[in-house]
Amino acid sequence: MNKVVTIPGKGRGLHDITGLIQEATSACQVNDGLATVFIQHTSASLVIQENADPAVLRDLERWLDAAVPETVEYEHQDEGPDDMPAHIKGAITSTHLSIPIVNGKLALGVWQGIFVWEHRTERRDRSVVVNVT
Repeated sequence: MNKVVTIPGKGRGLHDITGLIQEATSACQVNDGLATVFIQHTSASLVIQENADPAVLRDLERWLDAAVPETVEYEHQDEGPDDMPAHIKGAITSTHLSIPIVNGKLALGVWQGIFVWEHRTERRDRSVVVNVT
């Protein structure tokens, strides 16, 4: 079963979508299975990361911004200076996650959350497909 979840745009950063993904998997009424979560964009990504200390998310963002700066002259600049860096960030992170479902719940660890990692500055809604088997 598939569900498409629209993630409201919040601009650059890591945005916790664990609750939205859990709602989508619960609606599929699968007690034990697998949720595959896929983002339908090339300038945003998905990550499972710590959900307790926001400093972890800030440190990740700073590290990735240093690794892929906007100050480089990229050939592709059709949509602004953050566009090509966003594509690179999307390419080196992940567009999909696989998460077991146990007793109807995502089998995440105590300190784990599912995040959309938005790599663009502008607020853009994002579509995430949740496939439950």
